[in-house]
Amino acid sequence: MTLPNFKNSSLLRRALTHRSFINEHPEEPEDNERLEFLGDAVLDFVTGSFLYNRYPEMHEGHLTRLRAALVRTEQLAAFARELGVGELMRLGKGEEDAGGRHRLPLLCGTFEAIIGAYFLDADVEAVRQFVEPLFGPAAERIQREELDVDPKSLFQEWAQSELSLTPRYRTVSATGPDHQREFTVEVSLGDEVYGLGLGRNKQLAAQAAAREALKKAGMLQ
Repeated sequence: MTLPNFKNSSLLRRALTHRSFINEHPEEPEDNERLEFLGDAVLDFVTGSFLYNRYPEMHEGHLTRLRAALVRTEQLAAFARELGVGELMRLGKGEEDAGGRHRLPLLCGTFEAIIGAYFLDADVEAVRQFVEPLFGPAAERIQREELDVDPKSLFQEWAQSELSLTPRYRTVSATGPDHQREFTVEVSLGDEVYGLGLGRNKQLAAQAAAREALKKAGMLQ
Protein backbone atom coordinates (compact mmCIF):
# COMPACT_ATOMS: atom_id res chain seq x y z
CA MET A 1 0.00 0.00 0.00
CA THR A 2 0.97 3.61 -0.46
CA LEU A 3 -0.11 6.90 1.03
CA PRO A 4 -3.29 8.45 -0.42
CA ASN A 5 -3.12 11.19 -3.03
CA PHE A 6 -3.61 14.62 -1.49
CA LYS A 7 -5.22 17.51 -3.31
CA ASN A 8 -3.42 19.87 -0.93
CA SER A 9 0.16 18.63 -0.73
CA SER A 10 1.01 21.13 2.02
CA LEU A 11 -1.26 19.18 4.39
CA LEU A 12 0.72 16.00 3.81
CA ARG A 13 3.95 17.94 4.18
CA ARG A 14 2.80 19.23 7.55
CA ALA A 15 1.66 15.77 8.64
CA LEU A 16 5.19 14.49 8.04
CA THR A 17 6.87 17.34 9.94
CA HIS A 18 8.06 16.53 13.46
CA ARG A 19 8.61 19.32 15.94
CA SER A 20 12.36 18.61 15.92
CA PHE A 21 12.41 19.74 12.28
CA ILE A 22 10.62 22.98 13.18
CA ASN A 23 13.19 23.66 15.91
CA GLU A 24 15.93 23.62 13.26
CA HIS A 25 13.85 25.28 10.51
CA PRO A 26 11.85 28.09 12.17
CA GLU A 27 10.70 29.29 8.75
CA GLU A 28 8.36 26.29 8.60
CA PRO A 29 4.83 27.27 9.65
CA GLU A 30 3.76 24.34 11.86
CA ASP A 31 4.62 20.82 12.99
CA ASN A 32 2.23 17.85 12.88
CA GLU A 33 1.02 17.79 16.49
CA ARG A 34 -2.39 19.41 15.87
CA LEU A 35 -2.99 17.05 12.95
CA GLU A 36 -1.99 14.14 15.20
CA PHE A 37 -4.67 15.23 17.70
CA LEU A 38 -7.29 15.34 14.95
CA GLY A 39 -6.19 12.05 13.43
CA ASP A 40 -6.45 10.28 16.77
CA ALA A 41 -10.12 11.28 17.01
CA VAL A 42 -10.86 10.36 13.40
CA LEU A 43 -9.21 6.96 13.84
CA ASP A 44 -11.28 6.19 16.93
CA PHE A 45 -14.48 6.84 15.00
CA VAL A 46 -13.45 5.04 11.80
CA THR A 47 -12.14 2.04 13.73
CA GLY A 48 -15.33 1.76 15.77
CA SER A 49 -17.46 1.97 12.63
CA PHE A 50 -15.32 -0.62 10.84
CA LEU A 51 -15.54 -3.14 13.68
CA TYR A 52 -19.27 -2.57 14.24
CA ASN A 53 -20.03 -3.38 10.60
CA ARG A 54 -17.48 -6.16 10.12
CA TYR A 55 -18.44 -8.13 13.25
CA PRO A 56 -22.23 -7.73 13.66
CA GLU A 57 -22.47 -10.47 16.32
CA MET A 58 -19.54 -9.34 18.46
CA HIS A 59 -20.47 -8.00 21.91
CA GLU A 60 -19.50 -4.54 23.11
CA GLY A 61 -16.70 -5.61 25.43
CA HIS A 62 -14.91 -7.56 22.70
CA LEU A 63 -15.38 -4.69 20.23
CA THR A 64 -13.82 -2.29 22.74
CA ARG A 65 -10.77 -4.53 23.28
CA LEU A 66 -10.32 -5.06 19.56
CA ARG A 67 -10.55 -1.34 18.83
CA ALA A 68 -7.95 -0.62 21.53
CA ALA A 69 -5.63 -3.21 19.98
CA LEU A 70 -6.05 -1.73 16.49
CA VAL A 71 -5.20 1.84 17.54
CA ARG A 72 -2.45 1.16 20.08
CA THR A 73 0.98 2.65 19.43
CA GLU A 74 2.61 -0.56 18.23
CA GLN A 75 -0.12 -1.33 15.69
CA LEU A 76 -0.30 2.19 14.26
CA ALA A 77 3.49 2.23 14.01
CA ALA A 78 3.26 -1.07 12.09
CA PHE A 79 0.82 0.56 9.66
CA ALA A 80 3.25 3.45 9.26
CA ARG A 81 6.11 1.08 8.47
CA GLU A 82 3.93 -0.76 5.95
CA LEU A 83 3.34 2.57 4.18
CA GLY A 84 7.02 3.60 4.27
CA VAL A 85 6.29 6.58 6.51
CA GLY A 86 9.61 6.35 8.36
CA GLU A 87 11.57 7.32 5.26
CA LEU A 88 9.27 10.28 4.58
CA MET A 89 9.22 11.90 8.02
CA ARG A 90 10.82 15.34 8.27
CA LEU A 91 13.04 15.19 11.34
CA GLY A 92 15.63 17.42 12.91
CA LYS A 93 19.22 16.22 12.70
CA GLY A 94 19.35 15.31 16.38
CA GLU A 95 16.20 13.20 16.15
CA GLU A 96 17.43 11.63 12.93
CA ASP A 97 20.77 10.68 14.50
CA ALA A 98 18.94 9.20 17.52
CA GLY A 99 17.08 6.76 15.29
CA GLY A 100 13.81 8.68 15.16
CA ARG A 101 12.72 7.05 11.91
CA HIS A 102 12.41 3.75 13.78
CA ARG A 103 10.87 4.99 17.02
CA LEU A 104 7.38 3.64 17.61
CA PRO A 105 5.89 6.85 19.13
CA LEU A 106 7.10 8.93 16.17
CA LEU A 107 5.80 6.45 13.60
CA CYS A 108 2.47 6.19 15.41
CA GLY A 109 2.10 9.97 15.80
CA THR A 110 2.96 10.61 12.16
CA PHE A 111 0.43 8.01 11.01
CA GLU A 112 -2.24 9.73 13.12
CA ALA A 113 -1.22 13.10 11.64
CA ILE A 114 -1.54 11.72 8.11
CA ILE A 115 -5.06 10.53 8.93
CA GLY A 116 -5.94 13.96 10.32
CA ALA A 117 -4.52 15.65 7.23
CA TYR A 118 -6.36 13.33 4.85
CA PHE A 119 -9.62 13.94 6.70
CA LEU A 120 -9.16 17.68 6.10
CA ASP A 121 -8.05 17.14 2.50
CA ALA A 122 -10.91 14.79 1.59
CA ASP A 123 -13.55 13.52 4.04
CA VAL A 124 -14.21 10.74 6.51
CA GLU A 125 -15.37 8.37 3.76
CA ALA A 126 -12.02 8.73 1.98
CA VAL A 127 -10.24 8.01 5.25
CA ARG A 128 -12.40 4.92 5.74
CA GLN A 129 -11.54 3.59 2.27
CA PHE A 130 -7.85 4.19 2.92
CA VAL A 131 -7.58 2.52 6.35
CA GLU A 132 -9.95 -0.44 6.04
CA PRO A 133 -7.54 -2.48 3.86
CA LEU A 134 -5.05 -2.03 6.70
CA PHE A 135 -7.54 -2.80 9.44
CA GLY A 136 -8.90 -6.04 7.97
CA PRO A 137 -5.76 -8.21 8.10
CA ALA A 138 -4.66 -6.62 11.38
CA ALA A 139 -8.00 -7.34 13.08
CA GLU A 140 -7.87 -10.97 11.96
CA ARG A 141 -4.31 -11.39 13.23
CA ILE A 142 -5.12 -9.72 16.55
CA GLN A 143 -7.96 -12.17 17.13
CA ARG A 144 -6.02 -15.19 15.88
CA GLU A 145 -3.08 -14.43 18.20
CA GLU A 146 -5.38 -13.13 20.99
CA LEU A 147 -3.55 -9.80 21.00
CA ASP A 148 -6.69 -8.02 22.19
CA VAL A 149 -6.36 -9.78 25.55
CA ASP A 150 -4.58 -7.84 28.32
CA PRO A 151 -2.32 -10.65 29.53
CA LYS A 152 -1.08 -8.84 32.63
CA SER A 153 -4.56 -8.21 33.99
CA LEU A 154 -5.75 -11.71 33.08
CA PHE A 155 -2.74 -13.38 34.69
CA GLN A 156 -3.11 -11.31 37.85
CA GLU A 157 -6.79 -12.26 38.12
CA TRP A 158 -5.92 -15.95 37.69
CA ALA A 159 -3.00 -15.87 40.13
CA GLN A 160 -4.97 -14.13 42.86
CA SER A 161 -8.09 -16.29 42.50
CA GLU A 162 -6.30 -19.64 42.10
CA LEU A 163 -3.13 -19.21 44.19
CA SER A 164 -3.76 -16.08 46.28
CA LEU A 165 -0.50 -14.67 44.89
CA THR A 166 0.34 -11.44 43.09
CA PRO A 167 2.64 -11.66 40.04
CA ARG A 168 6.04 -9.97 40.32
CA TYR A 169 7.80 -8.61 37.22
CA ARG A 170 11.57 -8.18 36.97
CA THR A 171 13.68 -6.79 34.12
CA VAL A 172 16.30 -9.43 33.40
CA SER A 173 18.26 -7.61 30.71
CA ALA A 174 18.28 -4.70 28.26
CA THR A 175 20.37 -4.97 25.11
CA GLY A 176 20.98 -3.08 21.87
CA PRO A 177 21.47 0.61 20.98
CA ASP A 178 19.11 3.22 22.42
CA HIS A 179 16.87 3.34 19.34
CA GLN A 180 16.64 -0.46 19.08
CA ARG A 181 16.58 -1.62 22.70
CA GLU A 182 15.30 -5.07 23.53
CA PHE A 183 14.18 -5.83 27.06
CA THR A 184 13.77 -9.20 28.72
CA VAL A 185 11.28 -9.37 31.60
CA GLU A 186 10.33 -12.35 33.76
CA VAL A 187 7.17 -12.81 35.81
CA SER A 188 7.13 -14.91 38.98
CA LEU A 189 4.63 -16.26 41.45
CA GLY A 190 6.35 -16.82 44.74
CA ASP A 191 9.72 -18.42 43.93
CA GLU A 192 8.62 -19.85 40.57
CA VAL A 193 9.22 -18.11 37.25
CA TYR A 194 6.06 -18.48 35.17
CA GLY A 195 7.03 -16.59 32.02
CA LEU A 196 9.79 -14.77 30.15
CA GLY A 197 9.10 -12.09 27.55
CA LEU A 198 10.96 -9.89 25.07
CA GLY A 199 9.93 -6.43 23.87
CA ARG A 200 11.07 -3.04 22.58
CA ASN A 201 10.22 -1.56 25.97
CA LYS A 202 9.63 -2.90 29.45
CA GLN A 203 5.86 -2.74 29.15
CA LEU A 204 5.79 -4.84 25.97
CA ALA A 205 8.26 -7.31 27.47
CA ALA A 206 6.10 -7.64 30.60
CA GLN A 207 3.00 -8.27 28.49
CA ALA A 208 4.89 -10.97 26.57
CA ALA A 209 6.00 -12.55 29.85
CA ALA A 210 2.42 -12.54 31.14
CA ARG A 211 1.24 -14.17 27.91
CA GLU A 212 3.77 -16.98 28.37
CA ALA A 213 2.65 -17.34 32.00
CA LEU A 214 -0.98 -17.68 30.89
CA LYS A 215 0.05 -20.48 28.52
CA LYS A 216 1.80 -22.26 31.39
CA ALA A 217 -1.32 -21.82 33.51
CA GLY A 218 -3.45 -23.30 30.72
CA MET A 219 -5.35 -20.05 30.16
CA LEU A 220 -4.09 -19.51 26.60
CA GLN A 221 -2.99 -21.88 23.87
